Amino acid sequence: MPNELRSLSFVQAFRNSAPYINTFRGKSFVICFDGETVADERFAFLVHDIALLNSLGIRLVLVHGARPQIEELMALRGVQSQFVDNIRVTDAPAMACVKEAVGTVRLQIEALLSMGIANSPMANARIRTVSGNYVTAKPIGIRDGVDFGHTGEVRRVDNEAIAKHLADGSVVVVSPIGFSPTGEVFNVSLLDTATSVALALRADKLIHLVDSPGLKIGKKQILRDITVNQAEQLVAKPNKLSEMDNALLKSAVRVCQNGTRRVHVIDRRVDGALLLELFTRDGIGSLINADMFEDIRRATIDDVGGILELIVPLENDGILVRRSRDLIETEIDRFSVIERDGMIIGCAALYPYADERIAELACLAIHPDYQDTGRGHALYEFVVRQAKKIAVKKIFVLTTRTAQWFQERGFKRADISALPVKKQGLYNYQRRSAVYIRQL
Repeated sequence: MPNELRSLSFVQAFRNSAPYINTFRGKSFVICFDGETVADERFAFLVHDIALLNSLGIRLVLVHGARPQIEELMALRGVQSQFVDNIRVTDAPAMACVKEAVGTVRLQIEALLSMGIANSPMANARIRTVSGNYVTAKPIGIRDGVDFGHTGEVRRVDNEAIAKHLADGSVVVVSPIGFSPTGEVFNVSLLDTATSVALALRADKLIHLVDSPGLKIGKKQILRDITVNQAEQLVAKPNKLSEMDNALLKSAVRVCQNGTRRVHVIDRRVDGALLLELFTRDGIGSLINADMFEDIRRATIDDVGGILELIVPLENDGILVRRSRDLIETEIDRFSVIERDGMIIGCAALYPYADERIAELACLAIHPDYQDTGRGHALYEFVVRQAKKIAVKKIFVLTTRTAQWFQERGFKRADISALPVKKQGLYNYQRRSAVYIRQL
């Protein structure tokens, strides 16, 4: 790529990230990653990205795992590993390995975050990290005759202490270890710890780094954007998901129903996965939303700027008739839009002629990044439903370049005389737009 094009690409990407930078400043993110991530030779790159998030004013809690490190230490000491229903049975020798391995991993994370080498992404970072006994746990106990020993589950998280450190600008590191009021130490699962921390903090985001492209239905279909209601329906059909994905979805439903807006599941193996997911409109993984990430709705006055940004390039190309900001503001109640993560990516307007029970579909536009994705048709169907609600029997369009698209949806070529009388008087003979009409 020539230097000039590379520079333009960087500038455009940086500008596009600005709304996210502004939105995320001061927000609390819980980032969850397993021991395999820490052991990966690329872990330092992830730490660099975490440092960048911290420099942007994002409040970060890192919840780490340590399963492979525990397994390695147990093998070296000849301690037998035992799992029941994917839960570790933690006897006294195993607990000694858990404590040592978890402590080593925590120190490794804190050491990487403390780097400040010149000419590196960590230069001048000066990140403060804190960790502590934030998790109170209780023993799982005996289940189906199996004594799980020192394996526990989260009972409470000291969210006030964590929040205080976050407000001071520190990165909080939480290990999958819990403590009891009687001084016992328990081995707690990574997912239980991360979920409990996100719930206690009412974190804005819970982010899981996993070793797959995202949540899957079957072997191939990746879930990209789903609502909590859709997630609940999937959890009710566990045979469609792997055991791990089902557990992640259950966690996502729980935290989204209790104050967290979004849960992300992204591929830890992709360099820059955190940045790509957080600072690009479409991300790279799976996103579970407490609210709609993308919505088709009636426009409001706040959408005028987004509509103009969408249609001006098409007006400059002569595809759409030019409309001023004043005109759009006056006619905003005629518009419907597709909003995706705060950005208007589609718009259309409906102008009814009540006496003739006919309406014009106008200004139908989809952002170039989302064309040929079915969104144009979805928006068209939304506008048609609005037309039917006001007893419109016919809908017409004037087009110069998209006739085939409308023909595929049942529109028939018509003469200018088929237009409402008022519209005939406004017809632009210089543009010579073709008239297409469809019966509803």
